[in-house]
Amino acid sequence: MAATVVIDDTTLRDGEQSAGVAFTRAEKCEIARILAEIGVPELEIGIPAMGAEEAGDIRAMAATLADAGHDTRLIVWGRLTGKDIDACRSLPVHMLELSVPVSDQQIRHKLGADRDEVLARIARWVPVAREAGFDIGVGGEDASRADPAFLTEVVQAAEAAGARRFRFADTLGVLDPFATFEAISALRAACTLELEMHAHDDLGLATANTLAAVRAGATHVNTTVNGLGERAGNAALEEVALGLRQFHGVGELIDFRRLLDASQAVARASGRPVGWHKSVVGEGVFTHEAGIHVDGLLKDPANYQGIDPALLGRSHRLLLGKHSGGRGVVTAYAALGIALSDAETACLLARIRDFASQAKRTPDSADLLAFHAELRASSTRPADLLPGLHARLEADGLPLAGA
Repeated sequence: MAATVVIDDTTLRDGEQSAGVAFTRAEKCEIARILAEIGVPELEIGIPAMGAEEAGDIRAMAATLADAGHDTRLIVWGRLTGKDIDACRSLPVHMLELSVPVSDQQIRHKLGADRDEVLARIARWVPVAREAGFDIGVGGEDASRADPAFLTEVVQAAEAAGARRFRFADTLGVLDPFATFEAISALRAACTLELEMHAHDDLGLATANTLAAVRAGATHVNTTVNGLGERAGNAALEEVALGLRQFHGVGELIDFRRLLDASQAVARASGRPVGWHKSVVGEGVFTHEAGIHVDGLLKDPANYQGIDPALLGRSHRLLLGKHSGGRGVVTAYAALGIALSDAETACLLARIRDFASQAKRTPDSADLLAFHAELRASSTRPADLLPGLHARLEADGLPLAGA
């Protein structure tokens, strides 16, 4: 594993390539500012060959960060061609990421060339880009489907030509963590370049593959906020950063408390809402309803806490619903200033479970107060209902006690 790992976030390039997503200049500047504020050290911020409007966006983002005193390293993406390099000249960025296909499939059927041509392009254009004053990363498009022996030739050619970095792109998201580890380990043994993992999430393995690449010696990782990106998206910034901390002990890479700010900003700008179950930043991550879990959490948070929500500037949230238990009901009503007897707890628990099943939502504070008022107004004493309620709850497989 590398001594240090650097996050190169590509929300503003690959993230925006997600179908139907288009950021305004103001949105790009806001996202860049937030990412810089939370400590992301490198940002890939656009494709200069797209034209003057894109170049203007790149300059605006660079100016926004410079005016705020951030020293974030800025990177732009292009193809390994003279035309794309020319489009980058005079831009206020530090590095060019120049991409070329490296799998036989794409070399032949996309580039219309052969392996020798790929090596010749690296030898020709990397020095030209270096002479323009930029650090250079060579991006191996479709590297995960490339012949390993040829990939070794590619990274060695890139190093000989003066490149600083090689990006291993799992362009179609076809690797698993084991294959990723093997591929990056082989490249680490073959060169001294910085190695960057660029993972896609077509099989839901982008974060796992990224973490495996780090264990194998990758020095840099690509991420996007919320996993935004082509098709199924990229490795999510929030997952990768937290995974590096949890599993690899890579310190405080960023301000984790601000991840939610970044997530919400990108969700607004992209028009792609964050899923309720989305790891790290989803609404449901620290939300609990099941009675057994709530009871355990209230006894000791470590019972059901793999990640301390305080690290992310969040807290646990307890909801009532079909799977709630008595302790959750007592806690919820205590927060409303109401102390319940055992009999009242049992009656209200049954009422809450019925409500959740019929309304398809958790009751809010007004609902809970209404249920309590109904119970108090009832001509039947709660204690008289208790035996029947116990029998009903047990028949439903939903115990009152403990949960």
